[in-house]
Amino acid sequence: MSSLRPAKAGLRTKLFQVIFESDSRLAKGFDVVLILMILASVAVVMLDSVEGYRGAFGTLFYEAEWVFTLLFTLELAARLYCLERPLKYLTSFYGVVDLLSILPTWLALLLPWGQSLLVVRLLRVLRIFRVLRLMQFVGEGRLLIDALKRSWHQILLFLFAVLMIVIIFSSVVYLIEPPEAGFTNIPTAVYWGVVTLTTVGYGDITPVTPLGQFLSMVVMLVGYSIIAVPTGVFSAEVIRSLREQRYSNEACPGCGLDHHDHDARYCRRCGTWLDEETEDPRLSAREDTDT
Repeated sequence: MSSLRPAKAGLRTKLFQVIFESDSRLAKGFDVVLILMILASVAVVMLDSVEGYRGAFGTLFYEAEWVFTLLFTLELAARLYCLERPLKYLTSFYGVVDLLSILPTWLALLLPWGQSLLVVRLLRVLRIFRVLRLMQFVGEGRLLIDALKRSWHQILLFLFAVLMIVIIFSSVVYLIEPPEAGFTNIPTAVYWGVVTLTTVGYGDITPVTPLGQFLSMVVMLVGYSIIAVPTGVFSAEVIRSLREQRYSNEACPGCGLDHHDHDARYCRRCGTWLDEETEDPRLSAREDTDT
């Protein structure tokens, strides 16, 4: 959000300070109210999926959903109105989430009621994405997103390797096990492989031959051994992000040491004044003493 700028001075700048910043009491109050609205709207969507609650409070849920949709629509319009480049926000992660949170209700007006129930349910469930908007109110959320961006290549490579392992073992088990055991095709065997590799073990499909059971044990052991790989990669990136938040990359002009605290004024190794744009106060004190 730091790259977003207000459109111009005046009302838009004041709206920007309230909506996108949290320094003032009014801005903090706006964030708190918005968080409560998001939680309440998500609760309405979840309760509306329960048949008993829908039969008793269906009209109330419908009216509450429209109230939330109107409020979120006005809030999104206010966000776009106060920005210098509204399209940039609209195409960002939070902008897309904002659209997903209000579009289903508006699209429901355009869809005839004779449409498939699955389409209507899909539009209703999409409103649950409002809970993702809570990420913008958590400072650590941006840190986790940055860590995911940095480690997604390693995680993608890991998932590709896991997929190859699952396909290989599943194909072997499909050849070994009889169809009566449930392994009627390779996709079904892949389902078994994923369940076994993740050590969930539903038990709906299990090998019956000794060799198939041995392969199951191997797959489960492999699952335990590789489960820590993505966790380690992601944890390393989180630690790296924490260090970058805490330390600056400014190198000491005296000894070249970097990774000082952001509020550090002197090098922790040699004691050199770090801010080259201003004069070292110790030198000024010496000059005053000499004078």
